[in-house]
Amino acid sequence: MSMNRSARVPGVPTLPKGEQIAAYGTYLEAQKAVDHLSDKEFPVQHVTIVGTDLRMVERVTGRLTYSRVALAGLASGAWFGLFVGLVLSIFSSPGVGAGTIVPAVAIGAAFGILFSVISYAFTGGKRDFTSASQIVAGSYAVLCAAEHAGKARTLLTELGGGRPWPPAQPPSQPGPQVPPAQPPTQPGPQVPPAQPPSQPGPQVPPTQPPSPPTQPPSPES
Repeated sequence: MSMNRSARVPGVPTLPKGEQIAAYGTYLEAQKAVDHLSDKEFPVQHVTIVGTDLRMVERVTGRLTYSRVALAGLASGAWFGLFVGLVLSIFSSPGVGAGTIVPAVAIGAAFGILFSVISYAFTGGKRDFTSASQIVAGSYAVLCAAEHAGKARTLLTELGGGRPWPPAQPPSQPGPQVPPAQPPTQPGPQVPPAQPPSQPGPQVPPTQPPSPPTQPPSPES
């Protein structure tokens, strides 16, 4: 993938801009997608790879012991002694310079072992392992400027793989129809039910109380 120096990198941390055109699970897949765009002569200076869901991963590589510490100190000290010996051999006379390399390497290795063992002893056994740390993202999104997003999506469909953006929506499954909820009725004044009209019937005269019996007239005297 050719390097294009026309793209300007912000001097301060700035959030990237653009439309997401694809997403990948690993960085190698995202790198392959951008490389494919570059091979198609796409202006890749408008493309940005953004890692999301960042995690710090520390991978333990082995157990740390005095022997491993001494061996590591020997190697680092020997390299430093070799460098010092070469410098002395250059600036010294030809007959004496070559004989300073071996003593310099030996002295450097000895001091490397000594310093490494002393440093490990001061830790008190609180970290008896070696490890390597990395910042790993859960997914990698590929962003592109809005005016070039359509062409970039078309080129990435030729490559295949990854997850296109925006993702396809799954078809909705039919479900039981739920009637809409009725609003609660407001309480109001109670109205008594209407009484049916009475039917007319035969009129019955009211009963009269019985009159007292009449007395016959008395004979004239």
